Amino acid sequence: MDLKIKDVAELLNVSETTIRRWLSDGKIPAYRINHQYRFSRIEIENWMMGCKLKSPEAGFSPFHETQIYPPLEAGKEPQETSSRGGMHHFCLYRAIHQGDVFSNIAGKTKEELIRWTTKAASQKLGVDAEVLSELLLDRERMMPTALNNGIAVPHTRDFLRKGPLDMVFVAYPSDPLDYGALDGKPVHTLFFLFASNDKGHLQLLAKLAHLGDNPKALEFLMGKPDKMALLDFVRSWEGQVRTVA
Repeated sequence: MDLKIKDVAELLNVSETTIRRWLSDGKIPAYRINHQYRFSRIEIENWMMGCKLKSPEAGFSPFHETQIYPPLEAGKEPQETSSRGGMHHFCLYRAIHQGDVFSNIAGKTKEELIRWTTKAASQKLGVDAEVLSELLLDRERMMPTALNNGIAVPHTRDFLRKGPLDMVFVAYPSDPLDYGALDGKPVHTLFFLFASNDKGHLQLLAKLAHLGDNPKALEFLMGKPDKMALLDFVRSWEGQVRTVA
């Protein structure tokens, strides 16, 4: 899928001016068609994953530039809105609401954890658990989906949900698990990402990368919150995301 500057700005929660600056500085992969910039979905996914694995000291990363709005007022429900040039609000909230949260999963290896979770999620997803497990494991063999700080986002390159809604399934292993993260930290929380289209896939991946940079979120996830508590936290956090100019 070809993305435009506006699309990438929305995915990364930055302004179009920021994307043009990154293009001028050679910081983001792109190509030109009829003198207009276009972006490949797979190249942007790889770029986002690579940037997320860097510390601020190691060089440029778009995920260290997040600003926030005032907190969402108590009692207000998330609305289908988007910030100027930013990611659509509450896409992660909605995806987790459609998905599920699994706690204290037994398993000493990445493969065991993936197979257990896909079996548990397969009915909601409406797919064969074994086929989905193999797709997820193939993606892991290409590049581990750990984002550092104990967070991983298992996903596939080829699978898209047959339906209008994205789903995220959150899994907490019984014990933190070695997942091949570059920072060497074991993974304590996994967000299994299943989107219904390419843009939704990248949007959720970018949102999770931002969440994984939030110290308060990381501390909260260490406590293995249940679905309702996690939804309350994500709802409040997403309500604070602001576009970077």
